[in-house]
Amino acid sequence: MRPELSSYDHLSAGKVREIYEIDADTLLMVVSDRISAYDHILDTEIPDKGRVLTAMSVFFFEALSAPNHLAGPADDERIPAEVLGRALVCRKLDMVPFECVARGYLTGSGLREYRETGAVCGVALPPGLTEGSKLPEPIFTPATKAELGDHDENVSFAHVVDAIGRERAEQLRETTLGVYRTAASMAADRGLILADTKFEFGVDAEGTLVLADEVLTPDSSRYWPADSYAEGQVNPSFDKQYVRDWLTGPKSGWKRGTGAPPPPLPGSVVEATRERYIEAYERISGRRFADWYGEPA
Repeated sequence: MRPELSSYDHLSAGKVREIYEIDADTLLMVVSDRISAYDHILDTEIPDKGRVLTAMSVFFFEALSAPNHLAGPADDERIPAEVLGRALVCRKLDMVPFECVARGYLTGSGLREYRETGAVCGVALPPGLTEGSKLPEPIFTPATKAELGDHDENVSFAHVVDAIGRERAEQLRETTLGVYRTAASMAADRGLILADTKFEFGVDAEGTLVLADEVLTPDSSRYWPADSYAEGQVNPSFDKQYVRDWLTGPKSGWKRGTGAPPPPLPGSVVEATRERYIEAYERISGRRFADWYGEPA
C-alpha cells in the first residue's frame, strides 16, 4: 500500500515544485500544474503540465550519462498514488547556489544584456548579432537563484569562481555545456533547436556533481521548430512563451511592472499551452504522452 502524501514532512514550495522529506536520505519532489510568468505564479493552472515535466525529466535523466538525483524508478512505491506520474523520489544533495545556463542562440535576457554591453555574463560576443542569432559556440551564462517572487540575476564566471572555487566552477561550466551539446544534438534529430536551457546541480556525500531538479523540460528550456527558424525574429517555442505573449498583449489588459497580479488565463490559452508542452515531450522523446502512467487525480 502506498503512503499518503500527508505522511511526509513538507519542506518547501517553489513556483512549480513542492518538496517533501521521505527519510534522512531521500526527498519526494512533486511537480504541480502551476505556471509562472514574469516572476508571478498565475492563478490559472495548465492541466497535465506537472506530468509532462516529470516525464520529460525522466526521459533525459535516463538518456544522459551525467549523474542525476533520482533515487528510485518513476513508479517507486514511495510515491503516493495521488501524485503518481508527477512526482519523483530524489537523493538529498548540497545544492549549488547558481542556475547553470547554456545558450546556443541569442534571445531573452541574453539578448537584452548583449544589446547593452556586447557580452553575456562577461562572455564577449561578435558584433551584429540579433534576435535568434546562432552563437559561434555555446556559452555558459550562470545566474543567481532568486527567492520566490524575485528575478534571477545573470552573473559572470568570475563571480561563480569567487563563490565556490575555480575547480568546482570549471566543472559546472564543462558539465553544463557538455549536457547542452548532447541534448541539442538529440533535439536536432527530432527537428527541434534547443536554443538555451538551464540546469541545477547538487553535490552528494562523495563530492560528486549531480544533475538535480528538472532537466531539459519546456519550463527550463527553449525549443524552437527547426523548419520555421529564422534569425532576426522571435521564433515560436514549445514553452510558456505563449503565456508570456498573451499576458503582454492587448487582450489581457495587464501591464507588466505595475505590481498588479496577472489576470486569469482564458481557456484557449490554457489548452494551447498544454498542447505545446505535450508536443515538446512527444517530439523529443519519441513517446506518446498518453502512455505515461498514472491517471490524473
